[in-house]
Amino acid sequence: MSNKESRKTTAVVAPKSTPPRPTPTLNTNTGTGTGTKMHKRSRSGCFTCRLRRKKCDEGSPQCKACKHLGLKCEYKRPVWWSNNEQRKAQKETIKNIIKRTKLSEKTSQAPAAPGVESPPALSHSLPTSATYSDVNARTRAVSVDSQYSLEYDFNQPPVQEPFDLYHPQVFTPQIESHLHYQPYPSTPYEVDIKTERQMFVNDVPTRRDSSISTFSTFQPPPSHDSFPPLPEDAWVQEDIYEAHGHLFSPPEEGLDFNFFDFSHGPPHPSHQSVIRVDDCDRPLLDHFIDNVLRLIFPILEVNQHGSARSEVILPALESNKCYLHCCLSIAAIHLKSTQGIQGEQIDSDIMRHRYATISELCEALNRDTDHLQILEATLGMIFFQCSVGRPDDCLPDIPWHQHFQAATSLVRKLELPDTFAHGNSSQMHPPFNMTLTSWIDILGATMLGRAPQFANTYRDKHLSASTSGLCELMGCEDRMMYLISEIACLEALKLGNVLDDMQLCEHIKLLGQQMDLTEPAPGAVDLPYSSTGAIRPKQLSRNMTAMFRVAARIWLCSLVPGSSKYDQSMMDLVARFAALFEFIPSGPDGFDRSLVWPLLIGGAHSTDSSAFRHVFADRIVCLGEQAEFGSFGRMVRLLQEVWRQSDEESKMGERQNVHWRDVMRQKGWDFLLI
Repeated sequence: MSNKESRKTTAVVAPKSTPPRPTPTLNTNTGTGTGTKMHKRSRSGCFTCRLRRKKCDEGSPQCKACKHLGLKCEYKRPVWWSNNEQRKAQKETIKNIIKRTKLSEKTSQAPAAPGVESPPALSHSLPTSATYSDVNARTRAVSVDSQYSLEYDFNQPPVQEPFDLYHPQVFTPQIESHLHYQPYPSTPYEVDIKTERQMFVNDVPTRRDSSISTFSTFQPPPSHDSFPPLPEDAWVQEDIYEAHGHLFSPPEEGLDFNFFDFSHGPPHPSHQSVIRVDDCDRPLLDHFIDNVLRLIFPILEVNQHGSARSEVILPALESNKCYLHCCLSIAAIHLKSTQGIQGEQIDSDIMRHRYATISELCEALNRDTDHLQILEATLGMIFFQCSVGRPDDCLPDIPWHQHFQAATSLVRKLELPDTFAHGNSSQMHPPFNMTLTSWIDILGATMLGRAPQFANTYRDKHLSASTSGLCELMGCEDRMMYLISEIACLEALKLGNVLDDMQLCEHIKLLGQQMDLTEPAPGAVDLPYSSTGAIRPKQLSRNMTAMFRVAARIWLCSLVPGSSKYDQSMMDLVARFAALFEFIPSGPDGFDRSLVWPLLIGGAHSTDSSAFRHVFADRIVCLGEQAEFGSFGRMVRLLQEVWRQSDEESKMGERQNVHWRDVMRQKGWDFLLI
C-alpha cells in the first residue's frame, strides 16, 4: 500500500517595519572603453522582480527590492506566472502596494511649509507641541510660561493636563475643526505566513514546496490637496536599469493551465494521489518519479510547470494499473541504463512488468471496456520508451508500430478525431491523448515510409487553421507539423509509384510554397532567454519550429528525382540547419533531446565536411551521458552508421545517397526516433 500525503506547517512572522529607502547609486567603469559596462544577467532572480522588469539582488529570504517595498518575494515559480490574466492582476496588485508604500513615506518625511497647516503624521505616537505648525495658540505653548523662559515662576504648582487614551481630542481639540484631518482608524500591520508542503510517496519524501503569503491591513490615507497626485501607471524608479528598458525582452504570455483536456479531468491542485504498489516495486516507483518523469515531457514542463506530473502521470499511476506496470518497466530500463546494473534481477523486473502491462491490455480489450485507460497505457508504452534505454538493448519487446495499431483503433472507437477536427479553434481544449497520438502518428509515419493514420484530420485542421496542442506539448508549431504530415503522404505516394516525376515535382513545389507561408519575420529566431535568464516558452517554440522547418525542407528536397546530398542547394540547407543550434539551449537541461527527428533528417543529409557534424559532436559532449539513452542515443547510433557507410563510398569515388531507413532495415533496428 502506498500513500501520497501532503503535510503543511504554518509560521507567523512578526509585523515588518519598512526600512528607509536606500539612495540609488550609479556604478560605472571608467576603463579604456567608452561604453557603460552592463551587469551580468542573473537567471535566478525572484519572480516579483521579473514581473516588474527590475534587477534582483537575489537576497535570501527576501531580495532587497521586495523587502524595501513590502512586496511578496517569490523564488519558486508562482501560479500566476503561467496565466496571462493572473499575471496582469498580480502586476496591478504590486503597483498598488508600491503606491501605498511611497505615499506613506512621503507623508511621514515631507516637511511642513511655513504658514500652512499640515496633517498629523501617520505614526500613532502621542501628540506633542511640535506635532503641528499652527499659527494660533497651542494647547501647550512652549514660548509662554515655559520652565525654560526667563519669566517662568518656579514657585507655582505644576499643572496636570488631562489625558484620556481613548479621547485624544482632549489634547488636540483643534483637529476636529479640520474636515480633511480625520483620525486614522487603527495602526496598519503586515503579517507573513509561510506554508510548507511536503509530498510523500510510500512514506518517502519526493518533493517539497514552500510559499510565503503576506496579509496587510494597510489602507491608503484620505487624499489631500497638499499631496501631489500619483499617475495611474507610475512605477517606482529604483535603479538605473529603468533607462535601459530597450535592452530587455518583453514578457511573454503564459500558457493557460486549462489548455489541454486531460483525461483525468481539469487540474486539481489540492488532489493527493494514493498509488498502490507492492513493497518490492517501491524503489522502481520512486526512481520513476524522481528521475524518469522529468525526461518525458520537457516542453510541456516549460509551458505548464508541474502539469506533466500532477495532471498526466500521477493520476494515471493512481487509477490505471496497466499504466502503473508500464511505468515500472520503464523505470527498470532507465535504472539499468544509467547505473549500469546487470544481472537477472533487473532484467526480470523489466520483463515482469512488461508482461503484466501486455496482459492487462489484452484483458481490457477482451472486455471492451475502459477504452480511455487502455489508450493511455498504450501511448505510455510507445512514447516512454523514447526517453530511456540504450540502442543495444536486446530484451524481447513488441514493436512500437504494433502497439500503435491498437492505439489508432482505440482513438477511432473513442471518436477523438471527430472531436479533434470539429472543435472551435479559439475555444476548444485539445484532448491530451489525441495530441500525443498525433505527434507519434506524424513522425512515426516517416519511420515507416507510410502516410499518417489521421492525415485527413490534420489536413482539415490545417485548412481551418485550428490548433491541436502540438506546439504546447512538443515545441513545434501545429502548421509545420501538418505540412510534415503532407510530406509523409507524398513520400508514400512516391514509394508506391503512384505519381510520375512531373506530378511529384509539382506536389513538391506546392508544398514548398506552403512552407514559405510559415516563415517568420526576420529576427524572429532569437535567444530564448529572458533578461533574468529564464526560458521564454514562445521564443523557444519559434526556434524549435525553425529547426523542424529546415529539416522538412531538406526532406522535401530529397524527394526530387535525382537529388543528392552533395548538391549545393542541399549543402546550403544543411549549413542553415546547423546555424540554428545557436538558439537552442544545450546540455542536460537543454532541449536537444526534443529535436531527435530534425537532427536525424539534417544529419543523414550532411557530408563529411559539413559544419553540422562538428556542431553536433559538441552538443553530444555537452549532453553527457544523456546522449546515450532514449531516442537521442538511438538516433546518434543510426547517424554514425549512415556516415560510416556514406563516407566509405565517398572515398571510393562513389557518391551515393545512403538512406537512414535502409540502414535500419539492414541492422534490424525498429526505432521510433521522435
